[in-house]
Amino acid sequence: MSISKAILLVGGKGTRLAPLTNATPKPMLKVAGKPVTEHQIVKAREAGIREIVLATSYMADVFEPYFGDGSHLGISISYAVEDSPLGTGGAIANASQLLSIDEDESVLIFNGDVLSAHDLRSQITLHEQSKADVTLYLTEVEDARAYGCVPLDSQGRVLEFLEKMENPKAKTINAGCYIFNKRALREIPSQTVVSVERDTFPKLLQENFAMYGYCDQNYWIDMGTPQSFLRASRDLILDPHLSTATSVTHHESIIDDGAFVHESARVGGGSVISRGATIGADAIIKGSMIMDGATIGEGAKIIDSYISAGISVASHSALNGEILG
Repeated sequence: MSISKAILLVGGKGTRLAPLTNATPKPMLKVAGKPVTEHQIVKAREAGIREIVLATSYMADVFEPYFGDGSHLGISISYAVEDSPLGTGGAIANASQLLSIDEDESVLIFNGDVLSAHDLRSQITLHEQSKADVTLYLTEVEDARAYGCVPLDSQGRVLEFLEKMENPKAKTINAGCYIFNKRALREIPSQTVVSVERDTFPKLLQENFAMYGYCDQNYWIDMGTPQSFLRASRDLILDPHLSTATSVTHHESIIDDGAFVHESARVGGGSVISRGATIGADAIIKGSMIMDGATIGEGAKIIDSYISAGISVASHSALNGEILG
């Protein structure tokens, strides 16, 4: 049975992304002109998903006014709200109650802070052909110490799910997209704070559930910091092959129709100039995000930086790698 239902974990506060997340939850931050969540929803739809539940907690009330019932995106969207954060596993259990799942059916689950160009259909195919209980999307990194690792056997079955360690056993790491069948979903207790990484996966392995790893080396980025968030936006704009992009025009930049850019200013390198922003004469903007209503003075040079909404940057300033909140 082909997978048509999904859960998107969008309850995180995004503490490491402050000040970007002081007034906006991490999954609603705009990457290449659209919220992270919108890129993920479109990716799910293109892989055959028809129904998706957004598992919300922090600033939960901002999602539904933007996405509604999902009809404008060609998908059905509903919302599972956590009164207090339940962790990744608890969020999955809570959201799954809004889905009618048959005994032979599986559900796709996305982390809300990851963008990837991995082949979702191939992950689904592996899950179905291997008759897995859980299939994890894995990617390989040169140094897994910052992530923890997921070693596999020669058949692709997960051997262990390990936390961060000084000498990782493998270079394959959890890349934040899972497929659970109903049997595995039932193992997550409801209305309980549960970490799918620390609690659920080790428990399922201990109880001999069939857990497989789908390894894919296509583009992947964890947008946990302002710098990685900026990089993700630049990548989506500049690389026409990234399948997560939704209606992104692949030019040097995205400039909103409601922004003013002086004819002598130079904007490029995957920059985003948002509605109401003003870019002064002879300013240079490269690889940066200038948010709603921000003002960049004449002759300023802004490189790989994030200028929050309403902020003014003085004429002839020079910023490189700065986050102005």
